[in-house]
Amino acid sequence: MEQISFEARENDFIDAKSGVSARLSITAFENLLSTAERRALHNGEDKTSVRLGDFIGIIPSITGKIELVYEGEQEGISQVAQQLIVDAVNTTFKENFPKIEKLTKDGDADPYAEIVSWFFEENDFELLDSYSDEEYKTELDRIIPLQQLLEKYQPETSKIDSYFLKEVVLWALAENKKLSKFSLGNGLHFKDLYGSYISEL
Repeated sequence: MEQISFEARENDFIDAKSGVSARLSITAFENLLSTAERRALHNGEDKTSVRLGDFIGIIPSITGKIELVYEGEQEGISQVAQQLIVDAVNTTFKENFPKIEKLTKDGDADPYAEIVSWFFEENDFELLDSYSDEEYKTELDRIIPLQQLLEKYQPETSKIDSYFLKEVVLWALAENKKLSKFSLGNGLHFKDLYGSYISEL
């Protein structure tokens, strides 16, 4: 959440003269918690944790607290808000995991190769907004190479926090063209790049 405000202050589409109010972080945090609480109530759960997918719920908070320059208005305020979230995810990813190389030479180790291969072998992977905590964790736990990546590079991460970082990795792989990420309206669908190409033919 904090990183989103930092990204906003550096974004060329946002009017630097207007600044980024502290209210952005406060209102966005309130909306983030509301999104998570709404899901918990829907699933009859007494408690839950924030998921990366919940950040879609803070977009109205961002759009209501920033002013755009002309180029930003052309881009669209909702698109700018979504990009701020993606930029924050990428920054968080880079602080915690090795760089994703666009091209690797034969013989070079690629820490993400096994994760990408997993998606080549699996037809579908969805993270729906309505998933209960158990369903959400079960779905992410299916990706064994993802768990192995965290154990190698973030071994001190608690079990509960590991699921958020798993989402960060998946989003980063999609933004770096290693996976495809599609919005379902009620969640996200991740696929390998080749599979997504076939589906569009």
